[in-house]
Amino acid sequence: MHATFDSAMTDWQRLADASLGGDLISRADALAVLNAPDSALLDQLAAAYRVRRATWGNRVRLHFLLNAQSGLCPEDCHYCSQSKISTAEIEKYPMLARERILEAADRAAQLKAGTLCMVISGRTPGETVFGKVLDAVRAVRAKHDLKICACLGLLNAEQVQRLKAAGVETINHNLNTSENFTPEIVTSHTFGDRVETVQAVKDAGMKTCSGGILGMGESDDDVIDLAMSLRELDVKSVPVNFLIPVPGTTFANVRELDPRRCLRILALYRLLLPTQEIRISGGREVHLRSMQVMGLYPANSIFIGDYLTTQGQTARDDLRMIEDAGFVLETPDGAAFDGDTLDGVPESYPRAALPLVEV
Repeated sequence: MHATFDSAMTDWQRLADASLGGDLISRADALAVLNAPDSALLDQLAAAYRVRRATWGNRVRLHFLLNAQSGLCPEDCHYCSQSKISTAEIEKYPMLARERILEAADRAAQLKAGTLCMVISGRTPGETVFGKVLDAVRAVRAKHDLKICACLGLLNAEQVQRLKAAGVETINHNLNTSENFTPEIVTSHTFGDRVETVQAVKDAGMKTCSGGILGMGESDDDVIDLAMSLRELDVKSVPVNFLIPVPGTTFANVRELDPRRCLRILALYRLLLPTQEIRISGGREVHLRSMQVMGLYPANSIFIGDYLTTQGQTARDDLRMIEDAGFVLETPDGAAFDGDTLDGVPESYPRAALPLVEV
């Protein structure tokens, strides 16, 4: 599936210089990053960290993910446990009450997150659900100094403007993969549909958040093409998910990733997207495993806590990992957090169900 490429003579710091200078590295160099030998991995991460450090220093931005409406989705995304074709055993529920959303916001603030990411399942929100989202956003903003990112499916320009007026700063809508590979992962919408939503967010002057899921069977060129599409759209925040092959989904038996492949992808995305926020998202614990902290050298952001339908490691473990490596938390206003990162963070809290996944 992946190309073979002779990268023995590649100068990774040369690629960092080009990236820092605003130049786009060539496709040949991008392929070299993805197909480098394991012996080059630390050199690649060092080059990527130079680029990361220029914009983000040693700060790590935390996001807290809230699955505000779960399951019952009419889309046929092959990777998703919430899609209409999935038989995965997940909790399914309609839009959460405002009080439940405020409880999640309380937890996000307690865990030192700067952003609450509110996600609902579905193709596009109906007016009743959309109104509840707007009401919840206003309530959270009135109570907490948290930025709000909304992920609500396909949106039009009028919906984007209403979210902006309510206090949403960022709207997420992932491209998920390349235009070429999209028909292999979903048939109920197109790559162009997703681009239109991202463009509507950009046109409204809001912060765009869009990324992908890697490890679904895509080629190296698809990995590169996704990053190029995000660069062309000037997306500001890029969540990088690694496929969790959840039993009951179409991709339950897809096993394409190891920690080194994931780290090479993160390094490449930093070189191609030098100033963007790059977030290690779903699949971090499953695929990076003991090498999770190394992902913070190219990436500058993670989700703390659990994901939509899968479990993350404990918040205290995440915070210790960041601190042990010499990184510092970023506050909502972009400054370095000054204080004890574990202060007030509970030892444990109710966890999401973890699918039985062997990778």
